[in-house]
Amino acid sequence: MKRVLVVAASLTLVAVLVSTVAAGPLAQGGQAVISSPRGPVTVRGSVLISGTAMHPEFSFYKVEYAPGTNPRDDQWILIGATHTTPVQNGLLETWHTQGLVPDGTYSLRLRVVRRDGNFDEDIVRQITVANAMPTETPTPAATPTPTKTSTPLPPTPTIVIEVPVVVTPEPPTPVPNTQPTPAPSASFSLNRLVSSMCWGAGVALGLFLLVGFLALVRQLYRLIAER
Repeated sequence: MKRVLVVAASLTLVAVLVSTVAAGPLAQGGQAVISSPRGPVTVRGSVLISGTAMHPEFSFYKVEYAPGTNPRDDQWILIGATHTTPVQNGLLETWHTQGLVPDGTYSLRLRVVRRDGNFDEDIVRQITVANAMPTETPTPAATPTPTKTSTPLPPTPTIVIEVPVVVTPEPPTPVPNTQPTPAPSASFSLNRLVSSMCWGAGVALGLFLLVGFLALVRQLYRLIAER
């Protein structure tokens, strides 16, 4: 019985080692993000909806709107049409609200559909449509107050004394430094860090399993030698 358990454990370790070595890097995940507009915000007219709609198994994406901040699934209305080209940090759709969407509070939804029918989505709430501008109340014109007419007095002689004018030169105005300060370039990449960690963990696990497998083979060899 002991030998059977040892052989079964050996086969399990070999299978795990083979699957670890043969496995490739993990595929990048999809993204469904509306970057603009983000609630709470008030919009009117034609609203540009920007963001990212991508996935390795991408089929299409669509942008929808619905009234309220927690709409039901049957209340969503398609904006424009479905799109079969992925978008990364670009224009997803243009929402024309003037004369088509009543004023009020709405939610926006981006749904990225994959080839297997599953999807990723992002919902933005508290988008207020306000196309109707408030009517201004006219201000009544003020009635001018009549002024009293006074009898003019005889002119008073004016004595003019000329005083020399001393001009003091103004100090030169310092010119500000208009050279733009270079923005620090960001060299941190989250995807690269995750990939490096996954690769390092796979290598470490493979080495650990290889050492365990060699030790197990050595133990089996001793058991066979004892027989």
